[in-house]
Amino acid sequence: MELAARLDEIGKPAWIGLMILGFAVFWPVGLAILAYLIWSGRMGCWKRGRWGNGWRHSAHGWSSHGRSSGNRAFDEYREQTLRRLEDEQREFREFLDRLRFARDKAEFDEFLAERRRRSEGPESGPEPQPQG
Repeated sequence: MELAARLDEIGKPAWIGLMILGFAVFWPVGLAILAYLIWSGRMGCWKRGRWGNGWRHSAHGWSSHGRSSGNRAFDEYREQTLRRLEDEQREFREFLDRLRFARDKAEFDEFLAERRRRSEGPESGPEPQPQG
C-alpha cells in the first residue's frame, strides 16, 4: 500500500481529505475509507478512549494522569481549577448530605409526634354542638 504510506507521511488531513473525496465521488468509497481509518487506528483519537485527549474520570474527579500540555502556566491553571472544582463538588455533596439528614430528621420527628398523639388517646376538647 504505497498510497497509505504516502498519506501517512502527510498526516491526518490527507486521510480526511481522501475520505471526503471518496464520499463526494461515491459514498460507499468514503464509508470504506472511514472504516479503514477506524480499523487501522490511523486516527489516533480512537486509540486512547472516548475523547482521545488522555483525560479520564477517576473516583476523585477528572485527572490528566500527569500529562502536560507543554505550557506550564496553563498546566498550573488547569490543576488549580480542577482542584477548586473538586472542592466545590465535595462541598456540594456534603451540603446534600446535610439537607437529606435534616429532611429525614424532620420526618422522623413528625412520626414521633404522631405516635405520641395516638398513644395519648383522642383529644378531649369541646364537643361539637348540634346545629339546628
